[in-house]
Amino acid sequence: MSYSPRRAEVRFGCGLSPAVVPAGDAAAFLARLKQPDEAARRFPVETFDEFRVRIAEQREMMAEAKATGTRNKAAKDARRARRDARLDEQRWMAQALLRRATTRDGFRERLTAFWADHFTVVGKGGLLRFGELPYVEQSIRPHVAGRFGDMLKAVATAPMMLRYLDQERSTGPNSAFAARHPGAGVNENLAREMLELHTLGVDGGYSQTDVSELALLLAGLSVDAEEGFTFRARVTEPGAQRVLGVSYGSDGPGSLEEVHAALDDLARHPATAAHLARKLAVHFVGDEPDAGLVAAMASAYRDSDGALMPVYAAMLAHPAAWSGAGNVKAPVDYMGSALRALSVGALPVRQADKLAVLLSQPLELMGQPWMYPEGPDGWPERDEDWITPQGLAGRLQWALNVPQVLVEVLPDPRGFLSVALPDPAPEALRFAAGAAETRAEGIALILASPAFQRM
Repeated sequence: MSYSPRRAEVRFGCGLSPAVVPAGDAAAFLARLKQPDEAARRFPVETFDEFRVRIAEQREMMAEAKATGTRNKAAKDARRARRDARLDEQRWMAQALLRRATTRDGFRERLTAFWADHFTVVGKGGLLRFGELPYVEQSIRPHVAGRFGDMLKAVATAPMMLRYLDQERSTGPNSAFAARHPGAGVNENLAREMLELHTLGVDGGYSQTDVSELALLLAGLSVDAEEGFTFRARVTEPGAQRVLGVSYGSDGPGSLEEVHAALDDLARHPATAAHLARKLAVHFVGDEPDAGLVAAMASAYRDSDGALMPVYAAMLAHPAAWSGAGNVKAPVDYMGSALRALSVGALPVRQADKLAVLLSQPLELMGQPWMYPEGPDGWPERDEDWITPQGLAGRLQWALNVPQVLVEVLPDPRGFLSVALPDPAPEALRFAAGAAETRAEGIALILASPAFQRM
């Protein structure tokens, strides 16, 4: 099999839309990634640099309150800042889903979500609890069509990642700082996840010694008082650290340049090519992807020195990428593709309570609470993790109740079949959709059908 315009929009994009003409060939499909990011312009989300201004302002209010003895006012201001951030988190969720629903470039949205999951973070404490999407906007989205090494460096220096993995507590045991603070020690969380999840993969051939040495090399990565990135030379381990047989550093304190050099080498490693190629293939094609497909993608990665566009091109060019039933849509993919098929162009972005009922609560019921996976390995990929009694009940309930709230006049289910599905609908589904007593029931049957729920 080869490129199919309608199949591409479903398997690699955000689904079919009556308002968007599918790209005619793979080159046109990929070219959209190099065009201006119109979806982000139309539905903006704060970058993390913008978001952290809130954190700095809150710190200033707390400091002023402490100095003037107005702690009650400070507590009230802190609650207000947290409430505003929580409301904006709901608004950004709606913006992210509207990007999926309206964009010409569904592949960009899917890739952004994929890489955000690959580099999972969850905000820990205070306003950071609501900073996940600003982190994605700044550290992930600009790099999805660039080089993996650049994305890796952006993530490794992202305050959200450093806080999530407690990296700001890491100290070289022989550093100048440790000499004055005997209890300080190195933290291996970031180094371990970087090798196991972000680059080489669990079977990538590294050892515990590599983890320990990389942790010493990364010790200077930290977060300043206003939640911005900083490199603390005084906590770095002096001397060279040896990771995967390569030495980084010299006799003096460590440097950010040495960290970047190690990250570049990890990004270029053949095991990283294999790990990323398989993970992309699993996400977009199937739980057990064709070995030839994975090999072609890994080869493209190595040959391009870690550029991602050739990897995507290799995936789209391989016949195995177009065969098989496709993955079951994760809840966010399911909801986004339903909004897209229904041509939903607006959501009540200023009404957090309504957004919770229409979007965030249903996502949680389906098994994928918004931007809140259980651990640093992100969301599961296997179909069986999404096909659960509660998850299916949540999808059916959403399909039956929400479209009629968001769409003033629902489409005729018989015509909607050709809009929503890339292939002709099964006879049983055509009959059921046509025999439904109401349009709402007909639309729900289509959205809840196996034909719609697979990519």
